Amino acid sequence: MAPFAYGGVAVACPVTVPYQRTSDRQAHWFIGRALKALVDASGIDKSGIDGLAVSSFTLGSDTTVALTEHFDMSPRWIEWLPTGGASGVMALRRAARAVQCGDAEVVACIAGDTSGTGDFAALVRDFSRFSSQATYPFGAAGPNGVFALITDHYMRRFGATREDFGRIAVAQRANAAANPNALLGHKPLTMETYLGAAPVAEPLHLFDCVMPCAGGEAFLVMSEDRARRQGLRHARLAGAIERHNAWFEDPVATRGGWASDAPMLWEQAGMAPADMDCLQTYDDYPVIVAMQIEDLGFCAKGEAAAFLRAHDLTVDGDFPQNTSGGQLSCGQAGAAGGFLPVVEALRQVTGQTLGRQVQGARTALASGYGMVTYDRCLATGAVVLEGVS
Repeated sequence: MAPFAYGGVAVACPVTVPYQRTSDRQAHWFIGRALKALVDASGIDKSGIDGLAVSSFTLGSDTTVALTEHFDMSPRWIEWLPTGGASGVMALRRAARAVQCGDAEVVACIAGDTSGTGDFAALVRDFSRFSSQATYPFGAAGPNGVFALITDHYMRRFGATREDFGRIAVAQRANAAANPNALLGHKPLTMETYLGAAPVAEPLHLFDCVMPCAGGEAFLVMSEDRARRQGLRHARLAGAIERHNAWFEDPVATRGGWASDAPMLWEQAGMAPADMDCLQTYDDYPVIVAMQIEDLGFCAKGEAAAFLRAHDLTVDGDFPQNTSGGQLSCGQAGAAGGFLPVVEALRQVTGQTLGRQVQGARTALASGYGMVTYDRCLATGAVVLEGVS
């Protein structure tokens, strides 16, 4: 059964709370700053925001409902999204349905995290039952070991090389050069430097791994009519998919839920991969970018390496990908990393970029991937946004 269309839903006001390598502020501060920025950007009073969707790893025992008291809000619709890299897509999908159903008129979708001493160690230790009981006690805490397994398996099965993955990291660093929010944007990356970097967990080396940091990302969801009345540059939500625990029978992940549902996404959007002016993927590791390029229909399974060799992924290239620099160059601000693809897609199609603009960009696909276990992530999703004049 095909899902109902997302007609009449607008996405507006892309917000980024500047990233910091470390911070002694709590996650609440970054989320609060994002909320203030949404109010300022939209001209909508905080009391007029009647929906709140939040994702964070470092709020401690708090969730969205606790934040309503912190921020003196009284929304009639809330959502809590502990789904990391897929949270941006999921927040947008749920907020869109709330607006369509009249459960909320204006929804603030926010992700934010801090990065202080010991925060990352505590996160990987307590990330899930898989982490605390099945990997942490054996000295394999954190995602590097899991994604080393996925990367090695992908390379062996499809013949991809480290240089193929390097094309992603090097292009994204070039894209980040003009982005003041990219913590590594001022450090050019060459293929020689990428290939010569220190190993972390073979075949992963230093520039295959994201740098934890603090920061926030956010956007507003409302009706197109409300966005027009507010005079906001906005995008329409043309299509959206999500799936969880896809292909659980695969011994090691080589595909994600996008492979199941991409045809539905393109049918709903009335578009095709070739119609996208840019692609914004979740990029905790380059192999996951390759998987998204395949599973979302830009090339066949196993052909991403050849695709990467044939295309230019920079802002000025024929296949602009992660035009802000992605997490590999901006840093991974916790759950905000799951919002970054949606926020950057929105920036590009509405002409509100922090860095460089893809010339004439009107359409963008943003995808997410989150909640790592032994050999895969469990949550996947994607949205198509189309800019509205």
